[in-house]
Parts: sequence; structure tokens; C-alpha cells
Amino acid sequence: MCGIVGIIGSEFKVGDLIDGLKKLEYRGYDSAGVATVDGNGLYVSKSVGRIDALRGVVETEKAVHNGIAHTRWATHGVPSDRNAHPHTDCSGKIAVVHNGIIENYQELKKGLLERGHKFHSETDTEVISHLIEENFKGNLYQAVLETLKELRGAFAIVVIHSDIPDVMIGARKGSPLVFGCNEEKCMLASDVTPIIKYTRDVIFLEDGDVVYIQGNKARITDFSGNIVIRNRMHISWDENAAEKGGFKHFMLKEINEVPEAIESALVGRYDEKGFPVLHELDEFNLERVKRILLVACGTSYHAGLVFKYFAEKYLDIDVLIDVASEFRYRPIRITDDTLTVAISQSGETADTLESIRAIKKAGGKVIAITNVVGSTITRESDVTLFMNAGPEIGVAASKTYINQLIVLYTLALYMIKKLGKWNNIHDEISRQILNSSKIIKQIIQDPKIEQMADLYKNYNHFMYVGRGINTATAMEGALKLKEISYINAVAYAAGELKHGPIALLDPTFPVFAVVPKDSLYEKMRSNIEESKARNAKIITIATEGDKEIERISNNVIYIPQVSEDLYPLVIAPVIQLFAYYIANKRGYDPDKPRNLAKSVTVE
Repeated sequence: MCGIVGIIGSEFKVGDLIDGLKKLEYRGYDSAGVATVDGNGLYVSKSVGRIDALRGVVETEKAVHNGIAHTRWATHGVPSDRNAHPHTDCSGKIAVVHNGIIENYQELKKGLLERGHKFHSETDTEVISHLIEENFKGNLYQAVLETLKELRGAFAIVVIHSDIPDVMIGARKGSPLVFGCNEEKCMLASDVTPIIKYTRDVIFLEDGDVVYIQGNKARITDFSGNIVIRNRMHISWDENAAEKGGFKHFMLKEINEVPEAIESALVGRYDEKGFPVLHELDEFNLERVKRILLVACGTSYHAGLVFKYFAEKYLDIDVLIDVASEFRYRPIRITDDTLTVAISQSGETADTLESIRAIKKAGGKVIAITNVVGSTITRESDVTLFMNAGPEIGVAASKTYINQLIVLYTLALYMIKKLGKWNNIHDEISRQILNSSKIIKQIIQDPKIEQMADLYKNYNHFMYVGRGINTATAMEGALKLKEISYINAVAYAAGELKHGPIALLDPTFPVFAVVPKDSLYEKMRSNIEESKARNAKIITIATEGDKEIERISNNVIYIPQVSEDLYPLVIAPVIQLFAYYIANKRGYDPDKPRNLAKSVTVE
């Protein structure tokens, strides 16, 4: 989710590149940089921190004809000047900016080092500039095509060369890249916001596209060099709407980014046979683990609950999970056979951080799961598994929750494989995880979710229920609804209804039941019957083809059938969208819920 801006053609100022980056600030970043070509060669400047810091170290009024700029959200290497983009080759003539992750960068870098290349950063991106250097024989376009054949992963790249000042090349595989031209110049960017100042007719490049720009003329090919034709789209949004990709709110935009976020989380974490790969854990002796301890808060706690149900089902290991704000004040007992995992979207959650410190003080090692490279929790943990969801602007976690689930499922599968418990069930679960971005893309396009929100927007109370692994789903659904719509939403394991909560139910108190076709389906049906007998309206999430559930429900939202262990993953966007639409229809801003902050850095 980094930001790319490229401009080539008639004369413009370096400050125009910086202004383009400013239009991408909403994407989140930790450093910025710019590279331009003039008659004296390649000029590169970088700065950690805000774009304004970069503006202070470049000649903004300098006139140029070709330049690229970038805001970086760290994935490989801490935020620093040397890790900021653009990255150059040994000759200092080639500059590259890149969004995404190069899955095989370590093996590529090893080969490049053996062949004498000198690296100046910790990033995966720098291998691209050195590979282009090796492949360059006077034709930059051909050098880029040859390089693309060697890259595995997700990426959008833009390349310039000081010896060819009138050429810019972009390529896309899995990360967005938008192209536009007017009569004087052409532009490339991560999205339309920097481009619509120059033109409102743009092309959203597709996976496998390469755009070759010379001056203000361009052609688009595939990775093999074959010409492809792409339709232009006219952008009618204003610049504020363009920041949100045409969506009304960042939360809705970020839910729609989930398929892309999942792909980023999966890059490099499964081999060609579908087995999980977590090189970060090579130093951990997982064979001796007899107990797993998780600490987290809020949404992260619910993701940890899913892991607990999943891991305990397939591993002969007890999994304990605690709310970090309570855990830190209890006696802490860590043994040599305890694996501890701390989960925090921001990497700065104060309660989780203090729990990590307490665990470390007790002699434990900590695996952190977070989204922010260089955050305090990453620095104080022994190893970090990054979610790679990209920046999330909306306060309520959406794509980061789903990426937490992806990473936690992968961690559990990795342990299952390491401990020799893998079987054909896990083959299928792994296959479905690798296909989950396609399944979720289908789910988030279902218009029925908004229709259900319209029916239930005026209720002031809601009860979410689920059983087994979907108890966590019910808890997360209730949290989403209460934090952005301010509805009194409560959640229970459905079997607990008769032990007290059922007293709340009447026609003004709807029940949201998570009822996929799993091993607890019949139990859930009984719990729904109990609720319906109290005249509560029932909305259910059910598996496609389950017509019987319609008999005891007022409304049903269907989701595709998957392994019963993965229902929390595919149901997550449904509960998020349901909460989003209700908040929006009640006139609230879901991006900025009252009394809440994105990163909770106080007790």
C-alpha cells in the first residue's frame, strides 16, 4: 500500500512529484523519496518521516522531464533513509520504485552478491534495480521484461534510466498501478489521486501489464512483449473522493481491499506443494512446545480465539488466550515448553506491549503478529510475523483482522506440519486458504448484506451468537457493530443463552446468528429456535444451499461452503459490511468512531 508517482514528458518541477505524493498520504507511509533524470544524470533524494521532510531536502523548483517518487510502508527493513525508495543499481543510472513484496528476493540477492553486486539497503526492492542492470544491453524495456521473468510475488514497479531520459516503464502483478496521459505528459501512480490533476481519463493496468512510455506516447504489453489493449475510464470523482477510490469511506474501501491484502499476507508463506513456510521461526524449537499462550486486545483477541479453537483441534497442545490488560496484572508462569504469541495491529498497543515485557522478564520468548514494521512491539519481541495488510486508515479493524486470521491459521498449520500431524484435511485447508482471496472477493460483492442492514438499521440492541470457533466470529461482529454504529451489541456462545442472556430477547432485540454447516449446526439450530420462541427477529449467516435455515430465520445471508475451520475467515467481511452499512445509514462516520483511536497507546 505504498505510494508511487511517475511523471514524464514536457517540463515540470520536482515539486510536482512531491505534490503527487501528498495526494497519497492517506495510504500511510514511513519514508519518502524521489529520483529525476536531467542532462547531468540521475538525482536521488530520500528522507525518513513525512513528505514535508523530503520537500525540505530537494530542489522543488528544479525543472525536469522525467521523475519518479515514492512513499514507503516498511515491509523489509526498518524505516530509514537507506531503505526508502527509489533504489538504484551499482552504476547509479537505474532507479526503481516498488509496491508489494518480492517473494524470492533472498535467493535473488544471494546470486547477485556472488556476482559482485553491492547492496545499500535491507529491502527486497533493491534486487530489481540490480537485475535490470544485469539484463540491460541498451534496451531498458527488454531489460525490464527479462527481470520480470525472475520475480516471484506481488509488485507494481516503475523504472527510469539516466542514459534514456525520455523513457519510463511500469509493470504490474498483484499491486495496483494506474496510467494516464494528456497532450504534454504521461503519469503513473498507485491510484488516480495524483493523476486527475492532469487528466481524468485513466487506464487501470491489469495483472501482467507492462507500460512503455516515451515522452507522452505509450504502449501496453504483456510480460512477453505482446501488445494488449486496455479501456480508458473517465474519473468523475473529486480529489477527496479519489483518495477513497470512489468509496464513501475508507472502511468500505479497505474491506474491498481484503482480497489484495490476503495475497500480500500469503506471499512467501506457502511452498509449491501448499505447505506453510515460516522461516522467521527457524530458531524456535517447536517440537518441545506443550503450551501456547496468546495475549491481545479487542479485535486481535478475537483473532487469537480463532487460533485457539483451530490449534487445539489439531495439535496435542493447550492454547491459552488472555486479554492483555488483565494478563499483565496476574502472576505469569512461563516454562521452557511455552510458546508465547502477542497480537497487535499497530504494534504499539500499550497493554500488549507491557504483557510482552512481563513475559520477557519471566524468561519467555515472544512471537509478535503485527502490521507495522519498526513498531515498538516488533523491536521488543524475539521475532515478528507481519500481516502485510498495508496501511489501514479506518479506526475499526477490517482488513487487518482478516490478515491476522491468515497469519494465525498459517502459524497453526506450520506447527501441525513441524510436529508431524499433517494429513489430507490440512492439505484441503491449505488449498482453501490459498484460494481465500477469490472467495472473499465474491462475498463482498453480495448486495444482500446492505439490504439486510437497511432492514435492521433502526434497532438499538443486537445479540450475536455462535458456537465453537464461530463464538469468536460472534464476538467480533458485535464489537464491529457497537464501535461504529453505537448500537448496544452483545455476543455470547449460543449455548449460554439459556443461562441468562435469553431474558433480554423480545421483538426489539434481534439475534444475529452465525450458523454455517459445521459439526455444531444442529446445536445452533436449537439455540435459534429458543430465540425465535421469545419473538426475537433472527438474521443468520448460513452456508449456500441451506434452505432449512430459512424456516427459522427472518433473513439469511449466504456464504460459500468451506472447511468448517475457515468459516471465521470468510464470514469476517460479512459482519464488517453489515456494521458498516448500518453505521452509514444511521448517519455516522465509520472511519472515525467516537471515543476511539487507531492505536491504543495508553492503559
